[in-house]
Amino acid sequence: MQNILIIGFDTRNIVCSAKRAGYTVCSIDAFRDHDLRKCTYASALLECRDPRELRKLDPARILERMEGFGLDFDAVVPGSGLEYLDCRNFPCPVLASSPQAVREASDKRRLAKRLETLGIPHPACYSPEETDAIEFPVMLKPAAGGGGIFNRVARNREEFQAVLEEFSLLDPTGETDIMVQEFLEGTPSSVSLLATEKEALSLAVNEQLIGTPWLSRMPFAYCGNVTPFRTEHAGEMEKLAEELMLEFGLLGSNGVDFLLTEKGPVVLEINPRFQGSLDTVERATDLNLFEAHVNCFRGEIPEKPSVKRFAARGVLYSDRELFIDRTLMDVILGEESADIPCSGSVAGPDEPLTSLFACAPTGEEALHSLKEGAERIKDFIDREMEKQGEYLSPAGKT
Repeated sequence: MQNILIIGFDTRNIVCSAKRAGYTVCSIDAFRDHDLRKCTYASALLECRDPRELRKLDPARILERMEGFGLDFDAVVPGSGLEYLDCRNFPCPVLASSPQAVREASDKRRLAKRLETLGIPHPACYSPEETDAIEFPVMLKPAAGGGGIFNRVARNREEFQAVLEEFSLLDPTGETDIMVQEFLEGTPSSVSLLATEKEALSLAVNEQLIGTPWLSRMPFAYCGNVTPFRTEHAGEMEKLAEELMLEFGLLGSNGVDFLLTEKGPVVLEINPRFQGSLDTVERATDLNLFEAHVNCFRGEIPEKPSVKRFAARGVLYSDRELFIDRTLMDVILGEESADIPCSGSVAGPDEPLTSLFACAPTGEEALHSLKEGAERIKDFIDREMEKQGEYLSPAGKT
């Protein structure tokens, strides 16, 4: 196995892991960032930035782009946003869990029912129509996908109706299935795992950065990870995550999101695919996750890796529409960064601008280093705004 196609909304972390493992990699995603292009034999743009559109994507469009790369592919690996893609007509194996297993694990409402049956702690769930039964506060979110950017909290019935109206404006078609979930306080975290048909192995427990104000204006946006997350509940979380992998029949690299509350860990959702924590798990353990993922489909699973350092990733979001010129790109390249936008591209308001990394003896030191890097980039943008009056995409320049 040598030639790999990786497809998804944002594939950079998977692509670069595969490249480090020695594979010849092609990619189709919605960003085609600078560092992704450096790691690929060839890449193509997925002209689709809406999760609803991704779920309706015709596999024939992927097949056309595959032929254009001029390689005989040995395998396809789907990433975020394309977990549901019907790959039955692909000319090579697809290294992913079965579509049925992915659907069952991804749907938050189905998951809640299964967790209830298994006796695993999880937030109480309601249908939007069950207004009389709802106990506030609650979290409203899409039943599948989202990355936290659409999550909203309602603390009473008036706020509940206002959020429903907001969702109807965001999706006038009414196709998005909305889930209402008990709102709990705690520390967002996750477990990264590998699984074969017979066994599952927890690799690391990660603290999640959610709505971190120096990275994003959105209160529930995914902003990165710190690996490892030191907690007395780590063993319990790993055991629950491994149980869920085998229960749902998931394969390869997967993740389980938790909220660590005063009463202990609560399962929030399953990510049946590579996760955003891939970077920090690899940097903290020196394990190549892509190679480990491939080996799972041969029935092989590694020994549990030891954690050698704390690794942090921060996803910095743009707070305005930004035209990425070469100067700004060079500022980002001057940091320990990834997901580096190409010169001439545009980052919209509240869209990811770049990812920053830090490794340190403690999680606090790693986070401090991330924050300093984020502030340097934001300060540069603010200075340019003051000098130029604007730092927007000039008409015709894109």
